[in-house]
Amino acid sequence: MIINFSPVRGDVQPTVSVSGDVLTINGATLDLSGIPEGATLPADAIASDWIAGPVTRSSGVLSVTLVSPHGANAPEETRFPEPITVTSGVVVFPAYDVEEAE
Repeated sequence: MIINFSPVRGDVQPTVSVSGDVLTINGATLDLSGIPEGATLPADAIASDWIAGPVTRSSGVLSVTLVSPHGANAPEETRFPEPITVTSGVVVFPAYDVEEAE
């Protein structure tokens, strides 16, 4: 599964994991296995505020965009994140914030 991040200023990051075509967000399971090749499922058709865009399947791989909350001092790589690929396990979000140098 390709995970894209949509960065927003926020105070809480979700806990997300992937197992095949199943995405678990804060304990709620989203089984995306029913999305056929070439199809797009709009974000508003999914009962989760953490999905920030449509879910698509291309070449057998799902692509999902997740809201990625970050702190006021988030580094550039958090504010402009690269997509990641996760087949199984915990989704590691970009750094939430950085400590300011004293």
